[in-house]
Amino acid sequence: MVSAYLTLTFIIKSENKVVVPDIVGKDVVLILEMLSDLGLNTKIKGSEYSDSVPKNHVIFQEPEPGSEIKKRRDVKIIISKGTIRILMPNLKGLSIQQTRLIIEENGLRLNKLSSTYSESIKKNEIISQFPLPGTIITRGDFVNLLVSTGLRPNAHKMPDIKWQSLEEAIALIESFNLSLGEIKFLFIEGKPENIIIDQFPLSGHRVIEGTDVNITINREAGRKGHKYLHSTKGVTLFKYRLKYGFLKKHMRLKLNSFGISNDIFDSFMKPGEEIWILIPGNKDATVLLYEDDELIKTEVFDSWQN
Repeated sequence: MVSAYLTLTFIIKSENKVVVPDIVGKDVVLILEMLSDLGLNTKIKGSEYSDSVPKNHVIFQEPEPGSEIKKRRDVKIIISKGTIRILMPNLKGLSIQQTRLIIEENGLRLNKLSSTYSESIKKNEIISQFPLPGTIITRGDFVNLLVSTGLRPNAHKMPDIKWQSLEEAIALIESFNLSLGEIKFLFIEGKPENIIIDQFPLSGHRVIEGTDVNITINREAGRKGHKYLHSTKGVTLFKYRLKYGFLKKHMRLKLNSFGISNDIFDSFMKPGEEIWILIPGNKDATVLLYEDDELIKTEVFDSWQN
């Protein structure tokens, strides 16, 4: 009976123990599966750079290979992060988004990000880099980049838009590829209403395409005889019906308020459809309606009526 008991105990103990395999140099995914099949747990102690063990392979293990341990015990490992010295990748011509990913994947850090115009490199793509491609560098090093802002915009002599109507002024501003900026209101008695009485930049100044042009309109706040269709507290309703025809039209509605210009409607519409847009009424606002990128309607909404 004693002999049978000892034999059974030895068999049970043997079944609860396993021999730890040699996992150094093996891929971490493979060893996770291997240890799991043996009933052992894998515990990652950390990661280190190694010139001899490839990235995501095991550098060190504990217990050592050949050790007998019980099932459900931990096998501690350290994983390789790859070589600490690498060749600097070529980033020229890549987008800034791709470049950031490559820098991060190689354990590098972005230092200076400068930009300039370029005739050959597209906007938001890399013109040059430092360190140069192929240079031997250490992970953790800094990388400096020069990014393209695209073609240099054309420059113009600022046109004189004073004493013009709002529609005429906007048409002239857009013909120079300039943008409408802030619209202010100031009433000067004796001058025609609803004409431009001031502008910035001033006439004759050098401006580049895309520059905002701020204007002041001769308009008396709170004047009567307005043409608004409907008004509620805090908002005003802008409504426009497309002319009848056969083709869809690209309709875009731009709102200039609080000194900021934004597109609040942009869509293709069928002939005869209507645009209904609520305009904030707590400050003077100007609405510009475009049909197939051509200005067809402007309307000024006074804050006094709300």
